[in-house]
Formats: sequence, C-alpha cells, structure tokens
Amino acid sequence: MSERTKTAVLRAIAVTVVAGSVLAGAPAALAGTGVSLDHGALAIPVSGGVALLDPATLRVDARTAAGKLVLSEGAQEPLGAPGPLSIHNGTYTWSYPSRGLTASASARDGRLVVDLRASADGDLNWPVTGTDRAASAVQFPRGEGLSVPVADPWWNGQLGGTDPVRLQDLTMPFWGYTLGSVGAGYVVPTDLGTSLRFVSSAGRLHTSTAHHFAAADGTDGYTVAFSVTDGSPVAPALDYRRWLANHGQLGNLEQKIRANPAVGKLIGAFHAYLWGDGRTTEAVRQMRQLGLGRMWLGYDSDDSPMPADAVRAAEDAGYLVGPYDSWDNAQDPATADTPAARWPSPVWPQACVEDAQGKPETGFQGRGCYVSSQALADAEPTHHYLADRVAATAASGADSYFLDVDATGELFRDHSAAHPMTEAQDRANRLSRMAKLSGEFVLGSESAGAWANQVLAFSHGSSTPVADGLWAAERDKDAWGTYWPPARPGFFFKPATISADLAKAMFDPRYRVPLYETVLHDSVISLDRWELPLDKLPGQRATRIQLAMLYNTPLNLALDRKALTEEGPELASLQRFFAGLQSAAGTKAMTGFRTLSGDGRVQQTTFGDHALVVTANFGSTAYQGLPGGCVSAERPGRPAERLCPKAV
Repeated sequence: MSERTKTAVLRAIAVTVVAGSVLAGAPAALAGTGVSLDHGALAIPVSGGVALLDPATLRVDARTAAGKLVLSEGAQEPLGAPGPLSIHNGTYTWSYPSRGLTASASARDGRLVVDLRASADGDLNWPVTGTDRAASAVQFPRGEGLSVPVADPWWNGQLGGTDPVRLQDLTMPFWGYTLGSVGAGYVVPTDLGTSLRFVSSAGRLHTSTAHHFAAADGTDGYTVAFSVTDGSPVAPALDYRRWLANHGQLGNLEQKIRANPAVGKLIGAFHAYLWGDGRTTEAVRQMRQLGLGRMWLGYDSDDSPMPADAVRAAEDAGYLVGPYDSWDNAQDPATADTPAARWPSPVWPQACVEDAQGKPETGFQGRGCYVSSQALADAEPTHHYLADRVAATAASGADSYFLDVDATGELFRDHSAAHPMTEAQDRANRLSRMAKLSGEFVLGSESAGAWANQVLAFSHGSSTPVADGLWAAERDKDAWGTYWPPARPGFFFKPATISADLAKAMFDPRYRVPLYETVLHDSVISLDRWELPLDKLPGQRATRIQLAMLYNTPLNLALDRKALTEEGPELASLQRFFAGLQSAAGTKAMTGFRTLSGDGRVQQTTFGDHALVVTANFGSTAYQGLPGGCVSAERPGRPAERLCPKAV
C-alpha cells in the first residue's frame, strides 16, 4: 500500500482512535498499513513488552510478562481533538491543532520515544509516572542517586509537595521505578525547560513532569523515552548509559588517559584542598612521608596561591596540582571579595547576563553579577580574557585545573542585545571552553551533569545527594563556621553536626543507590562537594568512607599540616586500600549493584567482568562473616581485603 493510501485510511479511522475505541471494521481497513491499534492505543514494541500509547490523551501503558503496567497517565490538561494519524518508516505522526503541537512516536533501540514540537509557546504537564499500584520505589539522580520507597511516610513528607526540580539540576536527565518484577525508566534528553515534581497522594509518591515550550528559549521541542526494565534500582541508570552510548555521548577514562597521560594520576588518588601551611613544600614532603601515594591537590583562588616550588615538589611526588577558578562571577575590581571575580575592564559590567528587564543577573549570594559565557566567547578572539586568565591562574606550573560551576545545571538565558544567549547556547559555550581546557590540563568541575562527561576527568559534588536542609545548615555560621581565618577556615575545618532528617536524606545507605557510577564510573571520577570534606561531618564519617569504597570513588579532604599530623596515618591507610580498588577497576564500568540483606544495609557492587567485587556492611551485626561497619574487596586471584573505618 502506498503512503498516500495508508494516510487516507488513517484519516478515515482517526475519529475512532480519538474516541478511544476501534470500530469493528477498522482492523480490516488497517490490514497491510503497518499501523497496530489496541483498544484505540498505538501498539509499539519495546524491549520487555509492548507499549500502548493513546494519541487522544498521551496515556502510556505497557504489556509485559508481569502483566499490564501504567507507564504514564495522560496529559494533565486538555489536548483537544487530535488531527489525522499517519505512519512512515515506523514512526506514527499526529497533531493537536488547538495546542499547536505536533507529535510523533516510534520504537527506537527498544524504547518508546515520543517527540513533541510546538508552534506556539505553552506548557505541558506530562508524563505523570509512578501511579501504577505495583510501584514500590522511585529512583532519581539527585547527586549520586537515591531509591525511595513510594509508600514510606517519611519520604512522602520530605518530597511530596516540594517545589519542582529543574531536570537540568539533577546530575542526569532520567528517573525510574521498580514495579514488582519489572520496572520503568524515563529519559528526557530535552532537559532544558523541563521540571520534575514529586506528588504525595493517598500516602504514595509519584512524579509529574512539566515542559515549557518557548521558541525564544530554544525549548520548542520535547522528547521523552519510555523503557520497560528489569526492576533493579540501577536499571534506569543502565538504560540511560545505553542512551548516551547509542548517541555518541559517553566518554571513556582510558581514552582520556591516552589523550593526556597525566589523567592517569587520578587513578587511586584522594583529593584535597590545601589551606595555609598545607600549600608548602614541607606539607608535600609530609604527605609523602606518611605514605599518601597518589593525591590531587587543589588550592583556592585567593591572594596566596600555592607557590611554584611547592607545586614542583607535588608534581615530583607524582601528585596532581591545580587551582580552583570560576568564570561565572564578576564584581567591581575595586571591591571584589575574591581574585576570581576580578576581570579586566570592561567585563564588569558589560559582560553581565541581563534578565528580561535588561537588568544584570545578581551573582551568587548577592555578589556582583553572573558573567555571560556568550560575552566571553565573543570577546575571546580579540581580547583573550580566558586565555590570559588561565595563564595567570596556572602560572605556578599546575597540571590540573578546577573550573567551578561550568558543568552544573546553572545555565542562563541572556537578554542582552549585545550578547544574546539561550540556556542551550550557554551549555554549548561551556562545553567548548571546557573542551579546550581539557586539552591542556587534567580538568574538573562542580557537580558535573552527564552532558559534560566527555570533556571532564573529575567532578567535585556529583556524589553528594544534596537535600534542601544543607543550605540552611551552612548558613548557620556559629555551628558551621565561616571563611575565617583564611589559613584554616572553619567553613571547611570545623566539625559540624547535621540534623537526623538531613543525615537520613543525604547519607542513609538504605536509600543511596549508585546511579551516577552505573552510568559514568568509567568516564568521570566523582567525589563529594568540597565544603563537605571527610572530617566535616563526624557523625557520617564512617558511612561516607564505606560508600566511597563501595562505589570505588575517592574521598575529598581539607588539609593543612595540623590535619596531616592528626589524621595523616589513617588517611594513608585508607588511600592504600582505595588504590588497590582503583588498580583493579578505576577505569572499569560499574556493571552490577545489589542489596544482599533484607534491611538494605548490606550492599554489593561489581566492576567490569568481575574485575572487582566490593561488599559493604552498613549494619551493626555481621553478615556472612563480614562485620558490621566493614567493607570487603575481592579481586581475581587474590585474597579478599577488608577495611573497617573507625567511627568518630
């Protein structure tokens, strides 16, 4: 049958599809067209079953070996009567004329993929997921990742009714559910303009997604991919990893090491920010004497950077050394509170991002303004602001560089007539300048989104599932500390106690799940945030060490000579254990994660083809010979090794 005839047949039956039922004669009329309908829904084969999409409402169900599942409720607002349905090369296409939306659906790589494009600005609240009564847990990549029981009263109180989360502010644009013996995964590559909201209804959590279509913002397209998974808590992450790989967007550490052998120095290294006398040659010598074999050493962009002789000593010891820098803030040079905010004239104020009213976007914590990446990109060929900045910041001979903010979800629409920019262009600008830096340095950034994984070697903050209560805790200067004294700021060195609720939301291993590592362990080395060094939270210290070893990720530290004297021997012991894990699987993919005990406190990870198996017992009693509070690592042909970090 020709495409013209096929379209004509579909026009004739479109009204029956809209009505949600197929007339008796319709199946015969569809014979040979390739269109498959199931009670008015498009039947599209996916891995693990058949997806059923109702064009009238956008409701999505799935028929699986476990039975019929709800993958999404219909759109939460009227779509209007759909236009005629057609099919070409396996892709169904229709429209919602009253909404100015064109829709298409197809099977791609085992998923149902729905694409929507708007000819007019507007909002769509869809998909609505997790409403199936079989749903038991929801997984989402807040930092490293969480898996939350949907019927848990405490989590309903924590998440239900909170403000929507911009999808770009998660480390990766996906989420998923466990539904009995199967699961569901959702990938939204068009994360800009999209938000995810947790809803508590009748004591159960579900999620509602919203997308804002706006041509001027570059968000007039919206794509959602639906998958049927095996129900594992890391299944949505494995699905997203496959998405990245299929789209040529998954980096590889081994390739990064071949391109820049210095990246290899990250394997087995702990990371530390140095303060005061920690930036001296004597401190570097002390680290070596303690037996700290590999380290990444960072120093803040203040007026006392690490001197060249200390940098040389660190590099001679086999360590990586790099400055902290940030290109997102500009302040009046006469009053700037950090060298990182001082730019040559006229960056301040002409390069400031402008809002819709033409006013500068006020910078972080009310300081100066946010700098437009477009303004800097436009100026670079002539003024070399960034090249000069890097040369000055790394003048002491650093071989690494930490560029704050650039890889996070903090992106801007710039309304300036001189340097207009969408958030998508802002992201592209940041990717371009990070790619250039990564050709010169071992590059890291803050809480890196998956979109930046190919241009980075490491990320500080992506391991931390930040809950809202953290910011309130950090603002309590009496309890948390300040940036004074400069040589040993309490903000980093003063031990702090966090509330039981905050500790549960961020560090309780029963709810932690390695989504980020499942996707990116063999691409980007991920750590906790820099203001949460290991000894900042004594109450969570042992658990955080266990989590790091289980996930095969480094610890982040704050060091000076006092800290080295007090904690150095134990840190060296921890680093030696970690170096063994890394030598076995530092560049391998995380290929497995499972919970071994019914209470969720004994967990196991696998890397590569069983190159490394790590088991952590977060409980207080032994499990099959592994004491509570301990970690066991198994490598082929070697006896198991055990680490039992001390609690404080």
